[in-house]
Amino acid sequence: MHAFSFATTARIQCELGASRRLGNLCLELGARRVMLVTDPGISKLGLLADVLPGFAQAGVTLEVFDQVVADPPEFILLEAVKQAKSLKAELVIGFGGGSSMDVAKLVALLANPTCTQELDDMYGVDCVKAQRLPLILVPTTAGTGSEVTPISVITTGTTTKKGVVSPVLLPDLAVLDADLTLGLPPAVTAATGIDAMVHAIEAYTSAIKKNPLSDLLAKEALRLLSRNLDEVVHNGSNREARQAMLLGSCLAGQAFANAPCAAVHALAYPLGGYFHIPHGLSNALVLPHVLGFNASVAAPLYAELAAVILGDQLRPGSAMDQTEQFIWRMADFSEQSGLPTRLRDAGVPQDVLPTLARDAMLQQRLLVNNPREMTEAHALAIYQVAY
Repeated sequence: MHAFSFATTARIQCELGASRRLGNLCLELGARRVMLVTDPGISKLGLLADVLPGFAQAGVTLEVFDQVVADPPEFILLEAVKQAKSLKAELVIGFGGGSSMDVAKLVALLANPTCTQELDDMYGVDCVKAQRLPLILVPTTAGTGSEVTPISVITTGTTTKKGVVSPVLLPDLAVLDADLTLGLPPAVTAATGIDAMVHAIEAYTSAIKKNPLSDLLAKEALRLLSRNLDEVVHNGSNREARQAMLLGSCLAGQAFANAPCAAVHALAYPLGGYFHIPHGLSNALVLPHVLGFNASVAAPLYAELAAVILGDQLRPGSAMDQTEQFIWRMADFSEQSGLPTRLRDAGVPQDVLPTLARDAMLQQRLLVNNPREMTEAHALAIYQVAY
């Protein structure tokens, strides 16, 4: 066994209805002035209606910043930091999808009165020198796993993104309450669920930091997600299935936080940057084709995952035979969920594919984890097949 390290969120509360007790959970962390970071859709959907009264009952002063957008740009982050500083926030809550949680992580850093480090100096791996305010993360989609990852991704230019990667970003508490996911539309449920499955798959095949703990988490995540995805897409009111998806997403997040993602994510990022295709859908669009590209190297591992998602339906055969069944099933999740399955169906013009391939090569922090080395020519060929 090779040496490895493993880090994750200090405490996870997995409980239906737990979000109603957020005020008291803030008190447990010693905070009475709290900033909640979310997006406008959360407010419009009424997801805070049952949550907000608990803060007043606990005697906690709360301000809500609800201006986060998908692929959040720096200026929105800095506006949230300004509001948190004005409040003199003692704790930050990230409430929503991955974008809201990513912004909240950096707000907790930059709004800390002791922080003197500039945001530009934080981008990269282990570049954070500051300490953050106490932080609680509450996912409202079962997909990103951001509540257990030490990563925050911010849009820094018109189409480019940068990541801050540091264990300082791991929160004090993650709250998994599937009641918050009950109103998600089927398409969002499907795309975020497939995103979580990609996290598990890429962690299990990560070239550099794959380890026994990440393997266990990835397999259990994939089991939970694959068994429940069709149910939550077609029967979104099933609370037990929703909670299973939320836990599966969390476990996949723990896996890829320690055995990082690879080429699927590298090729998905430019789709979000240029066309604002939701991250989960971007992953789903390129997933089968990246799996096919990796198969010549990763087939033995993909065959092990095929057994997890197909169970008794897995036909006997070679590792490559079972990998083909695995790829087919992963593609089938998108089709059965009603998601677009081709780049053209998601509004991507064919003439931009070379630009996407060039930009995907900028994601070297991800590509180094891919089980098979990928060049710009490979990336272009994958986009072309996905088109």
